[in-house]
Parts: sequence; C-alpha cells; structure tokens
Amino acid sequence: MESVATFRNAIEGLTYLQSNSVDLLFLDINMPDLTGIQFLKSLRNPPLVIFTTAYSEYALQGYELQVTDYLLKPIEFPRFLTACTKALELHQLKNQQLEKPRLSQKNSSSEDSIFVKSGTTTHRISLSDLSYIEGMGNYVSFWVNKKKLMSLIKMSEVESLLPDNFLRVHKSFIVNMNVIDEIERHQVSIQGKQIPIGSTYRASFLQKLDEMK
Repeated sequence: MESVATFRNAIEGLTYLQSNSVDLLFLDINMPDLTGIQFLKSLRNPPLVIFTTAYSEYALQGYELQVTDYLLKPIEFPRFLTACTKALELHQLKNQQLEKPRLSQKNSSSEDSIFVKSGTTTHRISLSDLSYIEGMGNYVSFWVNKKKLMSLIKMSEVESLLPDNFLRVHKSFIVNMNVIDEIERHQVSIQGKQIPIGSTYRASFLQKLDEMK
C-alpha cells in the first residue's frame, strides 16, 4: 500500500479526487464542512472505502453505502490488517476478467448448484450449502459453509439466479431462508452472523416467513 494524499478538510479531498484516481480511501465521518457520509455520497464513482470513526452508530449507513469495511477507533493493527486484506481482494477482483455465475442444468432441487468464477478458478456451489450473499458495489461474497468466495457481479444479477428460498432482506444481503437460526425485529442470525433487515424489504420478508410456516 502506498499513501498518495492525506487531507483533514473534506473539500480539499473532494477537489483532489476530481482530478486524481485512487484505489482505496480511508474516510473519517466527523469532519469539518462535510461529514464522511456526505462526502461519500457526493462522489460519482467512489473508490473502495473504509470508514475510520469513533462512532459505531453509523455502521448501518456504512452497509447502505456498501463500504468495504468499518473500523472503530482506537484501531488495532490486526483489525486494520483484516480490512486492508479485504480491500486488496476486492481490488484484485476488479482487475480480473470474471464470468457471471450461472445455474447448473441439474433438474433435482437437491442437486441445484451454481458455478461462480473467482479469479482464475471456477467453483461449483451447492445451493443447500450457500448460507447468504453479501454485496459490496459490483462485488459479491458468497458464504458457503462459513467460507467466503468473492466474485465480480451485481446483487441484482445474483438475485435473478437463485431459487425461491433465497430472499433479499437488505440492499447488501440475500439470505437462504432455510438456514436462518434466529429472527429479531430488525435482523436475522445465520451461523453467528447478524444480518440487518432493511425497511424496504421487511414486508416481503414477513410474507415469505408466513408462507414457510
């Protein structure tokens, strides 16, 4: 990683980005003139973004803005390294030519699978092992048996490939309804992961839940 510029003023940073390209932006939230959230919303084609802030209450907005990660101050190095590794994986995917996932030709629902190309390798994913899908802009993470497989594709495209037991519950999440462990008012839990239920998707989630009873 190479630091190319640092700004304490959001306006100066915005001016820099209008004429310079960067791969990754570490962005605070509490800044003069513009907040980090306002700053990010003003960018037409934002780079990968990692929020660095002392305010945990903005984490949900970070999900909505599809930031790469959300670091709470004081930031410990192992956590910083995890965020940077995640950003590197996304950056590498961006620079590779990846195929879109496609459904297999299996007829039996128990054998349904999709093929997902990540990097130079194509992986076959059994839909029964697929717990949830997390979107980050043009990137998607498929969580299979607690392991992450990243690919370059939009959530809307993934959504059209999956059977009815997969439901979009948030702008950034599609879940396998068959593997939900717990349901709370504003979130579900799958294998220890708390996944928010967006207000836009709550009605369809409750309807699907009723159909499954």
